[in-house]
Amino acid sequence: MKELLRAAFVIARRDFTAVIFSKAFIFFLLGPLFPVVIGVLAGHLGQDMTGDEKRPVIGVLMTAPDMQALRGAHDRLTSQLGTNALPQLREGAPASSTDAMLNQRKDSVTAVLSGTLEQPVLTGQKGEIRRMEGDISLLISTARAGTTLPEIRLETRAIARSQGVQQQARLLTGRAAQVLLFLLTMLLAGMVLSNLVEEKTNKIIEILAAAVPIDAIFIGKLMAMLAMSLVGISIWGGTALIIYFASFGFTSLLPPPAVGWPVFIALGVIYFAMAYSLLGALFIGIGAQASTVREVQTLSMPVTMGQVVVFFLASYAVNKPGQPAEIVAAIFPLSSPFTMIARAAQSPAIWPHLVAIPWQIFCVGVIIRLGVSLFRRNVLKSGSGKRAKRLPLLKRLAGRASRVQM
Repeated sequence: MKELLRAAFVIARRDFTAVIFSKAFIFFLLGPLFPVVIGVLAGHLGQDMTGDEKRPVIGVLMTAPDMQALRGAHDRLTSQLGTNALPQLREGAPASSTDAMLNQRKDSVTAVLSGTLEQPVLTGQKGEIRRMEGDISLLISTARAGTTLPEIRLETRAIARSQGVQQQARLLTGRAAQVLLFLLTMLLAGMVLSNLVEEKTNKIIEILAAAVPIDAIFIGKLMAMLAMSLVGISIWGGTALIIYFASFGFTSLLPPPAVGWPVFIALGVIYFAMAYSLLGALFIGIGAQASTVREVQTLSMPVTMGQVVVFFLASYAVNKPGQPAEIVAAIFPLSSPFTMIARAAQSPAIWPHLVAIPWQIFCVGVIIRLGVSLFRRNVLKSGSGKRAKRLPLLKRLAGRASRVQM
């Protein structure tokens, strides 16, 4: 066992150094920057679309007192409901008509409100009228009431903690941790597969297999890719925290998990290592059977789709604490890390994690052993087996030839 671990550390150091000190690793670190930039641009575009451009414009053809009452009611309602809660009001010229306002390109009027407050008339397309009828009715009712509408002042009492709010906040933290764990695992686990296939293609794996045990090769590669992933996550996480605190400050933190932030972060690192090792061990086993990139893609697709289904199972189990769905998701090896990180956000109990982590380590070992045995049987022993069968045949032929010569 000691020699196996020593050989595994040698392989891990070799792969880790080769990846970290390569130029490709810099581009690997810059890879997530492009989706972030696109997300920020899309967010700004979405804010523009949900701003004034999304609010319909209502042209108003009423007398000055009615228009003043409507504006007062509009200001009063928007101060309570929000700026974008009601359509915009656009006062028309005294000589304007309903058709003229609807056909103006400059103002982009959606509908026209005419008549009086007692007998209002809303003119526009059928779908637009149906969509804005409730808002306009509320606006006109408030304008009719004027100052006679009583203003309600609520007495508020702030409390330090609410069990319902705290539970929902922890559920949000657990789901966010699940999504982050899944995205990082799926993003980084494929590197183990590509690394193994590349070395198989270059015949390097056969040289390593002649020098160290196959178990050490598999464990070493898994350790190297996991260490490289943790380096990338540390850089990405540190940069994200700096940007977050610079933008929102230290007072806008996520809801705290049930076990506390230090324990939750430590469990997050452990469960990422378990999820990565489980999926990486599967990918190593697949890479041991494939000889080309096309075969890798064909064999890894079912595993990837299966992992998505596993993530959905873990997400479903978040709302079922203590129920059979959560217990099954916590026991099943591939979904166990995602389920347990969500449990850490919702429950302060530590003993379930002390049970789940050794179980996941055991499953990683089983998957690695299975991949090693398949690799030996399908790759290494295939050539040696044929040579073992041919050797007695050559001896018999040589014996017959010697007897004929005698």
